[in-house]
Amino acid sequence: MSTPKAKMVSHFSEEEYLAMERASDVKHEYLDGQVYAMAGEMPAHGKISVNLVIEIGSQLKGSSCELFTKDTKVRTGPDPNPTWPPKGLFSYPDVVIVCGEAKYHDQYRDVLLNPKVIIEVLSEGTAEFDYSEKFRRYREWLPSLEDYILVSSLEILIEHFRKQPNGDWLLTTIKNLDALLKLESVGCEVRLSDVYARVSFEPNDPEMA
Repeated sequence: MSTPKAKMVSHFSEEEYLAMERASDVKHEYLDGQVYAMAGEMPAHGKISVNLVIEIGSQLKGSSCELFTKDTKVRTGPDPNPTWPPKGLFSYPDVVIVCGEAKYHDQYRDVLLNPKVIIEVLSEGTAEFDYSEKFRRYREWLPSLEDYILVSSLEILIEHFRKQPNGDWLLTTIKNLDALLKLESVGCEVRLSDVYARVSFEPNDPEMA
C-alpha cells in the first residue's frame, strides 16, 4: 500500500482511529497513536496488485485459504495496553492470505489478526517503511505469518521473505520474468511475467505487452 503522507497532529486511541476510519472516504494507517493519510497509487502499482489478486486468488479456489485485498486492515502489536501514547500498527497490505478460520480484531470483521501471507507492492516512497518498521512488527507480532513479499512497481524485482522452522527469515530475490514466485505455504506459484503483465516502466526499462 502507498506510504503514509499526511500526519495528523494528535494521538488517537485504537478505538478513536477505527471509528474515524470506518466513517472516512480516505484510507489511513495507524502507528503508535499517529494517523497517516495514504497517498494515491500510481498505475503500475494498481496493475500489479490486480494481477496478483487474479493469479493467486484463482489458485486458492476450493482451498482452506482466503485472499483479502487492500481494503482489509491488519493489526500488529504490541497488544492493547493502557500506556500513553498507545502502541500498535493498523496497516493496509495490498494482498493478505489467511488459512483456516480468520481471526478479527472486533465484531466489525474488517481488521485481521492472523495473516499467513502478506504482499506489499512498493512504490518509490513506500519501500523504507515496508522494509523496516512494518516488517519488524510483522515478524515480532504476527506468529501466523509465514511469507512476506515485497513487489517493486519501479522495476522487475520481487523480494520474498520466508519464515524458517527456527524462526529466522530467508530472503529470495527474483528478477527474471520467466521465474516463479512460489508460495509453498498456501500451494500457489506465480510467474513474474504474469505479475508484471501490462505494466510499463520508464523509457529504457523493459515494457510488458
